[in-house]
Amino acid sequence: MIADPSDISAPIVYDLVIRSRRAVLPDGRRPASVAVEGGRILAVGGYDDRIAARRTEDLGDLALLPGLVDTHVHVNEPGRTHWEGFASATKAAAAGGVTTLIDMPLNSLPPTVDAEALAVKRAAANGKTYVDVGFWGGAVPAGIDDLKALHDAGVFGFKCFTAPSGVEEFPPLDPEALHRVCEIVAELDAVLIVHAENPAHLSDADAAPSFAEFLATRPSAAETSAVSAVIAAARDTGARVHILHLAAAEAADDIAAARRDGVRITAETCPHYLALAAEHVPDHATEFKCCPPIRTDANRDALWDALRDGRIDFVVSDHSPSPPDLKPPDFAAAWGGIASVQLGLPVVWTEAARRGATLSDVVAWMAERPAAFAGLDRKGRIVVGSDADFAVFDPEREWIVRAEDLHHRHPVTPYAERALTGAVVSTWLRGERIDTEAAPAGRQLKRSRT
Repeated sequence: MIADPSDISAPIVYDLVIRSRRAVLPDGRRPASVAVEGGRILAVGGYDDRIAARRTEDLGDLALLPGLVDTHVHVNEPGRTHWEGFASATKAAAAGGVTTLIDMPLNSLPPTVDAEALAVKRAAANGKTYVDVGFWGGAVPAGIDDLKALHDAGVFGFKCFTAPSGVEEFPPLDPEALHRVCEIVAELDAVLIVHAENPAHLSDADAAPSFAEFLATRPSAAETSAVSAVIAAARDTGARVHILHLAAAEAADDIAAARRDGVRITAETCPHYLALAAEHVPDHATEFKCCPPIRTDANRDALWDALRDGRIDFVVSDHSPSPPDLKPPDFAAAWGGIASVQLGLPVVWTEAARRGATLSDVVAWMAERPAAFAGLDRKGRIVVGSDADFAVFDPEREWIVRAEDLHHRHPVTPYAERALTGAVVSTWLRGERIDTEAAPAGRQLKRSRT
């Protein structure tokens, strides 16, 4: 007779039991024991419950979080592996408590805009990932007829730009193409994730050594007008859409209003928009450059308000690394991307704790809601039936970011020498502690939601 796996007192000898006095569960933070068998969570009970297990890990006062889910990561392999690759990106993810990531379709060569390119991407990732990895497909003007085949091949949805992407092989959609893609997305019941900036509001600068000059070339109106266009296309077609890396807080009201009207829309923001402010970016410090740009301190406060009241749904990294030679000290010339997949949790927690948020809030923003958004039903929560993916976190530890401690390929970061509170102690994938010196054990994921 097989015992009920939800009964913590059942006479089962589990593979593993992890105990923590600060386990973050869907119903809040409390002392708990988590029993694991075959890589899955089979029971959750009290901290002092007597449970037979082959291995026991007692974390004491260290916090036990579900592994984070980062749905916005640019790995760049194949083709631009000198920027970043699956081994280095997933080592960095594991060091940051991330156990699942979804790779963006651009910056690799070929971009993931058809099923053949997806097969190339999967082959490049095979045997190299320390965490579980899924893939977004790309929606570009020449690839609209390929979207159904990409969907059938298991991508988690489609990414598009409404402004130039920064790489020639991934051009943006004009309004007509955006509408057509939304029609296809609605027919497939898929999701379209959008880099929403309106090129009519963007301007070029021959040289922009100061951050203020760069910021002026990408005003908030570029985001708000593009978000309005995405909302209109989604409303007209019934497509499910998602706004990537929201930096302009005023757009959150339009997103919330559209949602109340029945538009199927969600939005994310990123650690750099929540932790950094334009007033404090040094001139020539292009490690701070990203698109959309970091905005004002007042805007940062408004983003926090929108995140806490649900107008913004969750937080993901937009990890977009590049070699140092693509970050010259000129904001006009430098690559626009911030590498942060390893640092997202402590960066967000440092600021969240200062603002009175809790670990449960951070877990909702960085694990539970991204997992639900992507249809990853076995990720992002410590519940019976989920994968035994965990981040062990010391929320009180204070430390300084040192470039030499970063695992992504090029240790370029705006957080260098920054004091943070909260450190990832270890990361577990399907009940096993991730060891980045051992063979990778991450799996490739396909969309399961139909």
